[in-house]
Amino acid sequence: MNTAQGNTLFHPFSPVYNADSRVLILGSFPSVASRMQAFYYGHPQNRFWRLLATLLELPLPCSIEEKKELLLQNHIALYDAINSCNIVNSADATIHAAVPTNLDAIFHTADIRAVFANGAAAYRVCTKQIGIPAIKLPSTSSANARFTFEDLVAAWKPLCAYLSGDKR
Repeated sequence: MNTAQGNTLFHPFSPVYNADSRVLILGSFPSVASRMQAFYYGHPQNRFWRLLATLLELPLPCSIEEKKELLLQNHIALYDAINSCNIVNSADATIHAAVPTNLDAIFHTADIRAVFANGAAAYRVCTKQIGIPAIKLPSTSSANARFTFEDLVAAWKPLCAYLSGDKR
């Protein structure tokens, strides 16, 4: 359905997780670039993959397979909080009529110890619509120019404690 407030879109790809996943990172909804690539954080200016590689002290993954491997080998599950919504281009601020994602399969399969929301929109959906406690992190989007890369590294550092098994 095409409206003046955007198109109703459905989440186009699957979550990444396995039984060894300890943390779940939820974005809001895939950007236009991500939808075109059929994988998460596909815009070249989004700092998500660079940030994870820096935090984990690993090489920057380039292919989708390398990105999946980075996530799974480091006990990270990745999905988005919104299953469908109306959105204009990629702007979270334009999201409305959001239908939250059903996360039951992830929680039934994996030993998720913490949920991290990549940005305010993901956090709102997690806490208000899905009803799960989440740790709000600053968005890795280049639109979040208020946070330098160094600021993001510092803000996202607590995620590492859950990956190492220090937190339960």
